[in-house]
Amino acid sequence: MTYRRTITGFSNPLVKFLRSLRDKKHRRREQRFLAEGLRLLTDARESGILPEMLVMATGRAPHPLLDQLEEAVIAAGGEVVEMDQDILAKVTGKDNPQAVAGVFAEFDTRLAGIDRQAAPIWLVAQALRDPGNLGTMLRTGDAVGAGGLILIDDCADPFSVEAVRASMGAIFTQKLAMARWDEFQSWLREGEGQLVAASLRDPTDYRKAPYAAPCFLMVGNESQGLPAEYEDTCDLRVTIPMRGRADSLNAAVAGAVLAYEALAHLDP
Repeated sequence: MTYRRTITGFSNPLVKFLRSLRDKKHRRREQRFLAEGLRLLTDARESGILPEMLVMATGRAPHPLLDQLEEAVIAAGGEVVEMDQDILAKVTGKDNPQAVAGVFAEFDTRLAGIDRQAAPIWLVAQALRDPGNLGTMLRTGDAVGAGGLILIDDCADPFSVEAVRASMGAIFTQKLAMARWDEFQSWLREGEGQLVAASLRDPTDYRKAPYAAPCFLMVGNESQGLPAEYEDTCDLRVTIPMRGRADSLNAAVAGAVLAYEALAHLDP
């Protein structure tokens, strides 16, 4: 049975619960995350994923997509909550929040959920610390038709508000997995898969590299790159020439450049 309610006070326990989802510790405990904005929630709905709880600002402007979203949540037995705009601002941590947010169950992020044959390209990030970069890599994966993003070792939380926002909805369209390096290596070598590293150690020019599907394109930490022992296990190391004074690209940008080049070779 659908439960609908209106929140009028900052001290309501539900407000405290929603605010807690901005903190990684509480997200992990509840196994829930928060996504804000009609576009993100519409992308989720169109991908077959609905929020367990739909939170809307009272006095919001009507919108047909919001009506469709509300109907879908109600039909699925979800909860609809309305609250004043200033309370919603406390929930999202933004002075000018969008008029709608949703609470979603975290996805299964085990490697076992990855079908490597589902796409010619997969993105891999090792020790990526910036949630904006993480969200951008998800967005890049969606743009190039990649299967998803595999996070290796200690990366930023993909379910943080910042990463979800930066993904522009791709958190709902891309498969996501998290693993330690040894676990990933074992899984990868159990089947087909070419592991390609962005590297400066005896690399091939990224435009001339012999990419092969399924291709796993790996970038490293923003400041340190990939550990040498990780690079040594890769099937191919590639580099993007720098023509100016910069000696490297942003990790997410490098991932995008490599993804489009690999795509051009694998799907001409």
